[in-house]
Amino acid sequence: MSDTTQVVERQGNAVAQSEEDRTPTVVPAIDIVENKNGIILWADLPGVTTDKLEVKVHDGTLTIEAEAVVPTPAGLHLQHAEIRGSRFARSFSLSPDFDTSKIEASLRDGVLKLTIPRREESHPRRIEVRID
Repeated sequence: MSDTTQVVERQGNAVAQSEEDRTPTVVPAIDIVENKNGIILWADLPGVTTDKLEVKVHDGTLTIEAEAVVPTPAGLHLQHAEIRGSRFARSFSLSPDFDTSKIEASLRDGVLKLTIPRREESHPRRIEVRID
């Protein structure tokens, strides 16, 4: 797996430029853990809900895109906001060893968790050696 997102600026949060509209896009922090079964990826997406989240795989590329909206509570007047809404985007190249048809995704408390299993044929297996 390799990260294919190009970072164009870094000040606290990494920021990239969206190619289609040049809107600043936050590159979310990612943690990846690999075990014998595959990999688990956690992405920090604060303020994102499932209806504003898109996770897709195409031609070996895993793409995460999301939009966070920070609503102003009724009856309050916004005086200052550092972040009103953010776009998040990140993409990775996946090895053919992973079974993209079995990716599981969950979102909880602003953290996306993706479980990407290895293909059965890519699991290490012991080969018995016989004496001839």
